[in-house]
Amino acid sequence: MTTKVQAIRIEEFGGPEVLKLVELEVGEPGPGEIRIRHHACGLNFIDVYQRTGLYPNPLPLTLGMEGAGIVEAVGTGVTHLAVGDRAAYASGPPGAYSQARVMPAKCVIKLPDAIAFDTAAGMMLKGLTAQYLLKKTLPQGGLQAGDFVLFHAAAGGVGLIACQWARALGLQLIATAGSDAKCQLALEHGAAHAINYRAEDFAARVKDITAGQGVKVVYDSIGKDTFDKSLDCLRPFGLLASFGNASGPVPPFAIGALGAKGSLYITRATLFTHIATRESTQAMADELFAVVQSGAVKIRIDQRYPLADTARAHREMEARNTTGSSVLMP
Repeated sequence: MTTKVQAIRIEEFGGPEVLKLVELEVGEPGPGEIRIRHHACGLNFIDVYQRTGLYPNPLPLTLGMEGAGIVEAVGTGVTHLAVGDRAAYASGPPGAYSQARVMPAKCVIKLPDAIAFDTAAGMMLKGLTAQYLLKKTLPQGGLQAGDFVLFHAAAGGVGLIACQWARALGLQLIATAGSDAKCQLALEHGAAHAINYRAEDFAARVKDITAGQGVKVVYDSIGKDTFDKSLDCLRPFGLLASFGNASGPVPPFAIGALGAKGSLYITRATLFTHIATRESTQAMADELFAVVQSGAVKIRIDQRYPLADTARAHREMEARNTTGSSVLMP
């Protein structure tokens, strides 16, 4: 049996104008798959990278890596989900920008009743990213209460979750953002300090805040524009965790600079390495659900768009005119 659904698809790589609302047929799930009816879908910068071809996928392509809804059908071999379950995911392959889809069940998680669909769609990819950064992507010797960390784009979806989670862990998170209003938002969500990078030299301010010592780790999703100064913010043996390219990819650099700046470490982290198995995905999601249900982390959904307005959503996201999480309501 097949059913027709609306979805956002691209036939070529390019700007927001390539995003088209189309009608697709969705069939029955095969072995190891489910069909999920979306109640909300998450918007993330990885969607932009896939739309432009920076992260290439075969065309035509339905975008979207995050969603929440009701399981409509279950294929053979799937035992952790059943028809009628509330469920959420942040995983590949792309296809979340749709009313319903068939997808691998491996990384789809049963959603607690206490968490709303739009909250789930705004927190799975971003919250699991914050989890693997703060709990798994650690400098030499790890992080202890009182340690300084620097987090770029701290007023965005990942950033506001990280600000709150870092506070719960006792960390002193130094936030950067592109306006005074965004800096204030980061402070209200748990950042110990905030720097408007458009008005101040963030590397110099970090040194002032840390009495010249620098931070143990920088979490950087901006890329090209912040890379060099991020290295300057680190203390000896510090870690630069690059996990995005909002300003463009980091260009090649001389590895000898890491030695000259204090025997530094660099990693290019991705969520999808961490959620490669159902067991690891479940364990990470359990931590995320627990910290949200405890109230220590609150999920802000500041932008909601109908599926037909996906191009506008991408424009606003790329212009850095959004705060918190953004979701599509199919």
